[in-house]
Amino acid sequence: MIGIVAVSHSRALAEAAVELALQMGGAEPPVVRVAAGGPDGDLGTDAVVIAAAVDEADTGDGVLVLMDLGSAILGAETALEFVGAPERVRLSSAPFVEGLVAAVVTAAGGADLAAVATEVSGAGEAKRRHLGDAADAPDDGRDAGDGVPASEGAPPDAESFEAVVTNPSGLHARPAATFVKAASRYDADIRIVDLDAGGEEVSARSLLALMALGVRRGSRVRVSATGPQAHPALVELRALIDDGFGER
Repeated sequence: MIGIVAVSHSRALAEAAVELALQMGGAEPPVVRVAAGGPDGDLGTDAVVIAAAVDEADTGDGVLVLMDLGSAILGAETALEFVGAPERVRLSSAPFVEGLVAAVVTAAGGADLAAVATEVSGAGEAKRRHLGDAADAPDDGRDAGDGVPASEGAPPDAESFEAVVTNPSGLHARPAATFVKAASRYDADIRIVDLDAGGEEVSARSLLALMALGVRRGSRVRVSATGPQAHPALVELRALIDDGFGER
């Protein structure tokens, strides 16, 4: 499993963001290290501290580094000169909090460094769509979650079910993360679409794509799957939705 490093000017901010991300990551999250704040507890960053955090987080599968702003970015770039295996390190331009949550959840699902880096590159899209600020988003029916237009439907050989989301806040961060982690355990291509919104069908392994759907309470969704473990995957996912993700 890859490691993750959170670089911030504020240690309190970094630790709070990491705590949130780890709560979403489930029982077996990736290794996450914090490199934040100055030596006296003031604001600041230190390239040497960042490099040490990267080395601690590197278990051999690579490390993704997320930064807040300014000197955190410069410090992370400088830190690459001091780490043991810079070729296994990726610096991400994703928003700090959204990127951390997406990285932890995706890594916990077994994705490799390249896949996690690709996933977090779309962090913030769910917020932009919810607020109607997605004018610059591509309009070709695809997004960071490998979306396809809902009108194309599931492949002919796919198993599927339709269900109504009943938990109070819909598929917000916590149930979306639970859904993604469950989907990631199976050898199957699993997709979900909000039938009421008529939007895109997206990968159930992508937290960001799932949250970008904006599924609300009362929304009717279709979940489809193909592959060797399609049926047991759908059984578990249906149970999660029917149970309201334990929030009812």
